[in-house]
Amino acid sequence: MVGATRGFSRYSPSPTTGANATLLDVIRSLNGSTTETVERGKTIFFPGDPAEKVYLVRRGAVRLSRVYESGEEITVALLRENSLFGVLSLLTGQRSDRFYHAIAFTRVEMVTAPATSVRKAIELDASVGLLMLQGLSSRILQTETMIETLTHRDMSSRLVSFLLVLCRDFGVPGNEGITIDLRLSHQAIAEAIGSTRVTITRLLGDLRNAGLVQIDRKKITVFDPLALAKRFS
Repeated sequence: MVGATRGFSRYSPSPTTGANATLLDVIRSLNGSTTETVERGKTIFFPGDPAEKVYLVRRGAVRLSRVYESGEEITVALLRENSLFGVLSLLTGQRSDRFYHAIAFTRVEMVTAPATSVRKAIELDASVGLLMLQGLSSRILQTETMIETLTHRDMSSRLVSFLLVLCRDFGVPGNEGITIDLRLSHQAIAEAIGSTRVTITRLLGDLRNAGLVQIDRKKITVFDPLALAKRFS
């Protein structure tokens, strides 16, 4: 990781947990909080690593996956800006092991805080715990969406479902449609949905030839998400 900037302010409930408080406000106020930048493709933590920090995505996307005994790695969530992760450490203790592999799907900027500091903040102010619970709930919904995407056995349907998720979570509306605000290689997409680069290249070519998507410098624009969904429903 590069670009870590330490903060030494101690948590104080009054300035951070008012009606307009956000998770970012709280985490930034904690003793030991840092800002970290991770380049695309780099690991944030591995399964089995001690769970000592809580993370909040500020920019970019983080891929969470599970690695099974067979060696297969399955994506369980693709986290967007303002997503919270690493909260298992709050539930099971600071030194518990990670269950997930967290990797920077794009270049990522995160704000992190020691689990011990977060736990103390929750003990001091219940509203902090509510913010954390809301963040965890959002993460669970993202996981459910990704699992639903990966249940499609047909790879073309799986790709379409994944593109629709990206449109929802990372899409920027424009004159031509919804542009996914991530620079995605075919290999990155393949890894996210359990396919191969060759297959993804072929399937994206089919979608482009059908007039459903446009690809420009690794940015994908979906002209009409409803048409895309209906075409492969």
